[in-house]
Amino acid sequence: MNETLSIIKSRRSIKSFQPEQIKDTELEAILEAGTYAPSASNQQSWHFTVVQSQRLINQLSEAIKKIYAMMPISFLQQMGNDKKAQFLQQIGNNEKVHLFHNAPTIVVISGDKTEMYTVENCSLAAGNMMNAAKALGVGSCWVSGLPQLIDADPDNQFIKELNLPEGYKPVCVVLLGYKTGADTKAAERKENVVNYVK
Repeated sequence: MNETLSIIKSRRSIKSFQPEQIKDTELEAILEAGTYAPSASNQQSWHFTVVQSQRLINQLSEAIKKIYAMMPISFLQQMGNDKKAQFLQQIGNNEKVHLFHNAPTIVVISGDKTEMYTVENCSLAAGNMMNAAKALGVGSCWVSGLPQLIDADPDNQFIKELNLPEGYKPVCVVLLGYKTGADTKAAERKENVVNYVK
């Protein structure tokens, strides 16, 4: 099988990391892969903030959990997401849960608020990073949480420590680290997700 296709098919979301920090050369290669993602009109409307301070990673996790614990179920129920609301509240109230799975490195991907396709551009960059990580033997996982924290508490002191560029907002976070345990098998792919119009 083609090596690129093999990486895409074998990449899994890693949620258990070794405490050992990844190598700088691996990190730089992963970040560079992110910069080579496609973007609408070549906007490249992303910014990558690398966080390796375990103190800040832990504090961000706790701050987001507090937001999750207080999320109004009624609001999400109106959107048809009552199960999601209850799930988030359970996470927020669980002391054992670490939202970044104790990864030694997290990369906050933020995008220019003024660009129409910022979310799409940042998402493509995240995908490139995670596939590059897999190719280098580094585990990765996509997580949310920071956008919700900023929406609920834009002046949060831990967010300020990230020193995001003016006019940029977090879209997602990519976790990076060496995984613990063996690779998991991919879930069965859904069928009937393709149709052809010729």
